[in-house]
Amino acid sequence: MLSNIRIVLINTFHPGNVGAIARAMKNMGLSNLYLVDPNDYPSEEATSRAAGAVDLLENATIVSTLEEAIADCSLVVGTSARHRTFQLPLMNARECATTVVQEANQQAVAIVFGREKTGLLNDEIAQCHRQVYIDANDEYPVLNISQAVQIVAYEILMATKDKPQNQDVAQKEYPLKKDMDLFFNHLEETLYDLNFIIRNHPGKVVDKLQRFFNRSRPEKQELGILRGILAAVQREIASPSDSKPEQDKKDH
Repeated sequence: MLSNIRIVLINTFHPGNVGAIARAMKNMGLSNLYLVDPNDYPSEEATSRAAGAVDLLENATIVSTLEEAIADCSLVVGTSARHRTFQLPLMNARECATTVVQEANQQAVAIVFGREKTGLLNDEIAQCHRQVYIDANDEYPVLNISQAVQIVAYEILMATKDKPQNQDVAQKEYPLKKDMDLFFNHLEETLYDLNFIIRNHPGKVVDKLQRFFNRSRPEKQELGILRGILAAVQREIASPSDSKPEQDKKDH
Protein backbone atom coordinates (compact mmCIF):
# COMPACT_ATOMS: atom_id res chain seq x y z
CA MET A 1 0.00 0.00 0.00
CA LEU A 2 2.77 2.46 0.86
CA SER A 3 4.29 1.90 -2.57
CA ASN A 4 1.12 3.44 -4.05
CA ILE A 5 1.85 6.73 -2.27
CA ARG A 6 4.20 9.01 -4.17
CA ILE A 7 5.86 12.19 -2.98
CA VAL A 8 6.08 14.71 -5.83
CA LEU A 9 8.56 17.60 -5.61
CA ILE A 10 8.25 20.45 -8.11
CA ASN A 11 11.29 22.35 -9.33
CA THR A 12 13.35 21.91 -6.16
CA PHE A 13 16.21 24.44 -6.05
CA HIS A 14 18.51 23.04 -3.35
CA PRO A 15 19.69 19.46 -4.05
CA GLY A 16 20.36 18.97 -0.33
CA ASN A 17 16.62 19.19 0.26
CA VAL A 18 16.05 16.32 -2.16
CA GLY A 19 18.50 14.16 -0.20
CA ALA A 20 16.94 15.12 3.13
CA ILE A 21 13.47 14.33 1.78
CA ALA A 22 14.60 10.89 0.58
CA ARG A 23 15.88 10.19 4.09
CA ALA A 24 12.64 11.44 5.68
CA MET A 25 10.60 9.23 3.37
CA LYS A 26 12.61 6.09 4.06
CA ASN A 27 12.36 6.72 7.81
CA MET A 28 8.58 6.41 7.44
CA GLY A 29 8.41 3.56 4.94
CA LEU A 30 7.78 5.58 1.78
CA SER A 31 9.86 4.90 -1.32
CA ASN A 32 8.10 6.43 -4.32
CA LEU A 33 9.78 9.77 -5.15
CA TYR A 34 8.93 11.88 -8.21
CA LEU A 35 10.99 14.94 -9.17
CA VAL A 36 9.41 17.47 -11.54
CA ASP A 37 12.02 19.55 -13.37
CA PRO A 38 14.57 19.65 -10.52
CA ASN A 39 17.04 22.54 -10.67
CA ASP A 40 20.17 20.50 -9.82
CA TYR A 41 19.91 16.73 -10.03
CA PRO A 42 21.59 14.28 -9.77
CA SER A 43 23.86 15.89 -7.21
CA GLU A 44 26.59 14.84 -4.82
CA GLU A 45 24.99 17.03 -2.16
CA ALA A 46 21.69 15.21 -2.52
CA THR A 47 23.47 11.87 -2.21
CA SER A 48 25.37 13.03 0.88
CA ARG A 49 22.23 14.30 2.63
CA ALA A 50 20.30 11.14 1.82
CA ALA A 51 22.63 9.01 4.00
CA GLY A 52 21.11 5.52 3.97
CA ALA A 53 18.32 6.45 1.55
CA VAL A 54 20.44 6.73 -1.60
CA ASP A 55 18.35 3.92 -3.15
CA LEU A 56 15.35 6.28 -3.19
CA LEU A 57 17.36 8.80 -5.18
CA GLU A 58 18.60 6.13 -7.58
CA ASN A 59 15.04 4.94 -8.20
CA ALA A 60 13.43 8.40 -8.31
CA THR A 61 11.28 9.18 -11.35
CA ILE A 62 12.30 12.38 -13.16
CA VAL A 63 9.65 14.11 -15.29
CA SER A 64 9.29 17.49 -16.96
CA THR A 65 5.76 18.43 -15.87
CA LEU A 66 3.36 17.90 -13.00
CA GLU A 67 0.89 16.37 -15.47
CA GLU A 68 3.34 13.53 -16.14
CA ALA A 69 3.90 12.93 -12.44
CA ILE A 70 0.22 12.54 -11.54
CA ALA A 71 -1.38 11.18 -14.73
CA ASP A 72 -1.96 7.69 -13.28
CA CYS A 73 -3.10 8.87 -9.82
CA SER A 74 -6.70 8.80 -8.62
CA LEU A 75 -6.11 11.30 -5.80
CA VAL A 76 -3.78 14.31 -5.87
CA VAL A 77 -3.19 16.35 -2.73
CA GLY A 78 -1.42 19.71 -2.93
CA THR A 79 0.44 21.12 0.07
CA SER A 80 -0.05 24.81 0.75
CA ALA A 81 -0.53 27.04 3.77
CA ARG A 82 -1.57 30.03 1.68
CA HIS A 83 -5.16 31.14 1.11
CA ARG A 84 -6.15 30.76 -2.54
CA THR A 85 -8.65 32.65 -4.65
CA PHE A 86 -10.26 29.25 -5.21
CA GLN A 87 -9.98 26.92 -2.27
CA LEU A 88 -10.01 23.15 -2.40
CA PRO A 89 -11.36 21.08 0.49
CA LEU A 90 -8.80 21.48 3.27
CA MET A 91 -7.24 18.75 5.39
CA ASN A 92 -4.62 18.90 8.09
CA ALA A 93 -1.72 16.46 7.90
CA ARG A 94 -3.45 13.81 10.01
CA GLU A 95 -6.69 13.96 8.03
CA CYS A 96 -4.68 13.82 4.82
CA ALA A 97 -2.83 10.71 5.97
CA THR A 98 -6.06 8.87 6.80
CA THR A 99 -7.56 9.71 3.40
CA VAL A 100 -4.41 8.83 1.49
CA VAL A 101 -3.88 5.50 3.26
CA GLN A 102 -7.46 4.41 2.60
CA GLU A 103 -7.33 5.18 -1.11
CA ALA A 104 -3.79 3.86 -1.62
CA ASN A 105 -5.05 0.36 -0.82
CA GLN A 106 -6.25 0.16 -4.43
CA GLN A 107 -4.96 3.11 -6.44
CA ALA A 108 -1.96 5.41 -6.78
CA VAL A 109 -2.10 8.72 -4.93
CA ALA A 110 0.23 11.71 -4.97
CA ILE A 111 1.15 14.36 -2.42
CA VAL A 112 2.62 17.36 -4.20
CA PHE A 113 5.11 19.80 -2.68
CA GLY A 114 6.03 23.08 -4.36
CA ARG A 115 9.18 25.13 -4.65
CA GLU A 116 11.14 26.04 -1.54
CA LYS A 117 10.42 29.79 -1.77
CA THR A 118 7.12 30.09 -3.64
CA GLY A 119 5.34 26.79 -3.06
CA LEU A 120 2.77 25.60 -5.58
CA LEU A 121 1.47 27.90 -8.29
CA ASN A 122 -2.26 28.41 -8.66
CA ASP A 123 -2.45 26.37 -11.86
CA GLU A 124 -0.67 23.51 -10.06
CA ILE A 125 -3.08 23.63 -7.12
CA ALA A 126 -5.90 23.60 -9.69
CA GLN A 127 -4.77 20.12 -10.75
CA CYS A 128 -5.25 18.77 -7.23
CA HIS A 129 -8.34 17.32 -5.58
CA ARG A 130 -7.53 18.35 -2.02
CA GLN A 131 -5.23 20.73 -0.16
CA VAL A 132 -3.25 19.78 2.95
CA TYR A 133 -1.77 22.17 5.49
CA ILE A 134 0.45 21.64 8.52
CA ASP A 135 -0.54 23.28 11.78
CA ALA A 136 2.25 25.55 13.04
CA ASN A 137 2.94 28.65 15.13
CA ASP A 138 0.91 31.53 13.62
CA GLU A 139 3.79 33.90 14.26
CA TYR A 140 6.22 31.72 12.27
CA PRO A 141 4.48 28.99 10.27
CA VAL A 142 7.26 28.55 7.66
CA LEU A 143 8.64 25.01 7.40
CA ASN A 144 11.59 23.75 5.41
CA ILE A 145 10.30 21.48 2.64
CA SER A 146 12.08 18.43 4.09
CA GLN A 147 10.43 19.13 7.46
CA ALA A 148 7.04 19.32 5.78
CA VAL A 149 7.58 16.00 4.02
CA GLN A 150 8.77 14.43 7.30
CA ILE A 151 5.59 15.48 9.12
CA VAL A 152 3.25 14.28 6.39
CA ALA A 153 5.18 11.00 6.03
CA TYR A 154 5.05 10.42 9.79
CA GLU A 155 1.27 10.88 9.83
CA ILE A 156 0.97 8.42 6.94
CA LEU A 157 2.96 5.82 8.86
CA MET A 158 0.77 6.36 11.94
CA ALA A 159 -2.38 6.01 9.81
CA THR A 160 -1.22 2.60 8.58
CA LYS A 161 -1.03 1.47 12.21
CA ASP A 162 -4.50 2.80 13.03
CA LYS A 163 -6.18 -0.46 11.99
CA PRO A 164 -9.57 0.03 13.70
CA GLN A 165 -10.12 3.22 11.70
CA ASN A 166 -8.79 2.02 8.37
CA GLN A 167 -9.77 -1.63 8.12
CA ASP A 168 -12.74 -2.83 6.04
CA VAL A 169 -13.31 0.58 4.47
CA ALA A 170 -15.58 0.42 1.44
CA GLN A 171 -13.41 1.39 -1.50
CA LYS A 172 -14.75 3.62 -4.24
CA GLU A 173 -13.14 3.47 -7.66
CA TYR A 174 -12.10 6.89 -8.90
CA PRO A 175 -10.83 7.77 -12.38
CA LEU A 176 -7.15 8.50 -12.90
CA LYS A 177 -5.96 12.06 -13.41
CA LYS A 178 -5.33 11.40 -17.13
CA ASP A 179 -8.94 10.21 -17.52
CA MET A 180 -10.19 13.39 -15.86
CA ASP A 181 -8.06 15.43 -18.26
CA LEU A 182 -9.68 13.64 -21.23
CA PHE A 183 -13.09 14.46 -19.73
CA PHE A 184 -12.16 18.15 -19.35
CA ASN A 185 -11.06 18.27 -22.99
CA HIS A 186 -14.32 16.58 -24.04
CA LEU A 187 -16.35 19.01 -21.93
CA GLU A 188 -14.55 22.01 -23.40
CA GLU A 189 -15.10 20.86 -26.99
CA THR A 190 -18.79 20.23 -26.30
CA LEU A 191 -19.23 23.71 -24.84
CA TYR A 192 -17.60 25.13 -27.97
CA ASP A 193 -19.92 23.08 -30.18
CA LEU A 194 -22.92 24.42 -28.24
CA ASN A 195 -21.59 27.99 -28.57
CA PHE A 196 -21.84 28.19 -24.81
CA ILE A 197 -18.31 29.55 -24.85
CA ILE A 198 -16.45 31.23 -27.71
CA ARG A 199 -13.08 29.85 -28.81
CA ASN A 200 -11.46 33.26 -29.13
CA HIS A 201 -12.85 34.46 -25.78
CA PRO A 202 -13.35 31.39 -23.56
CA GLY A 203 -13.18 33.27 -20.27
CA LYS A 204 -12.90 31.27 -17.04
CA VAL A 205 -15.83 28.88 -17.48
CA VAL A 206 -13.76 25.77 -18.18
CA ASP A 207 -11.34 26.55 -15.33
CA LYS A 208 -14.22 26.92 -12.89
CA LEU A 209 -15.84 23.69 -14.07
CA GLN A 210 -12.51 21.88 -13.70
CA ARG A 211 -12.21 23.08 -10.11
CA PHE A 212 -15.79 22.01 -9.43
CA PHE A 213 -15.23 18.46 -10.70
CA ASN A 214 -11.88 18.17 -8.90
CA ARG A 215 -13.59 19.13 -5.64
CA SER A 216 -16.56 16.81 -6.15
CA ARG A 217 -14.47 13.86 -7.47
CA PRO A 218 -16.91 11.84 -9.58
CA GLU A 219 -16.41 8.09 -9.34
CA LYS A 220 -15.25 6.11 -12.37
CA GLN A 221 -18.74 4.98 -13.38
CA GLU A 222 -20.12 8.48 -12.86
CA LEU A 223 -17.44 9.88 -15.13
CA GLY A 224 -18.43 7.34 -17.78
CA ILE A 225 -22.01 8.59 -17.58
CA LEU A 226 -20.86 12.20 -17.97
CA ARG A 227 -18.73 11.26 -21.00
CA GLY A 228 -21.76 9.49 -22.48
CA ILE A 229 -23.92 12.58 -22.02
CA LEU A 230 -21.33 14.76 -23.74
CA ALA A 231 -21.04 12.30 -26.63
CA ALA A 232 -24.84 12.26 -27.04
CA VAL A 233 -24.95 16.07 -27.08
CA GLN A 234 -22.23 16.18 -29.75
CA ARG A 235 -24.09 13.61 -31.90
CA GLU A 236 -27.27 15.64 -31.61
CA ILE A 237 -25.46 18.81 -32.67
CA ALA A 238 -23.81 17.09 -35.61
CA SER A 239 -26.90 15.30 -36.94
CA PRO A 240 -28.85 17.13 -39.70
CA SER A 241 -32.46 18.07 -39.02
CA ASP A 242 -34.90 15.40 -40.22
CA SER A 243 -37.56 17.90 -41.16
CA LYS A 244 -37.63 21.49 -42.26
CA PRO A 245 -39.80 24.14 -40.64
CA GLU A 246 -43.26 24.51 -42.13
CA GLN A 247 -42.45 27.95 -43.59
CA ASP A 248 -39.49 26.46 -45.49
CA LYS A 249 -41.78 23.75 -46.97
CA LYS A 250 -44.25 26.37 -48.18
CA ASP A 251 -41.49 28.41 -49.80
CA HIS A 252 -40.54 25.38 -51.90
